[in-house]
Amino acid sequence: MPKKAMVELNLKKGQRVMVRVEDGRIIFESFPWDPYRVLEEIVREPYKESKDEAKAEGWLKRHAGR
Repeated sequence: MPKKAMVELNLKKGQRVMVRVEDGRIIFESFPWDPYRVLEEIVREPYKESKDEAKAEGWLKRHAGR
């Protein structure tokens, strides 16, 4: 990825991004640098898979552009 784009998107070297094509354009979306901290902010209490998986998955789909 060009350095100018990395600066514009505030990306760090090695940070993961999601790439998708929309109407013939390439779209880059950054993922949070620390996904575990984001999960903690979403759930706001100890994570219980049976209770919180759907909530976390819904957040990820909304923020991943799906």
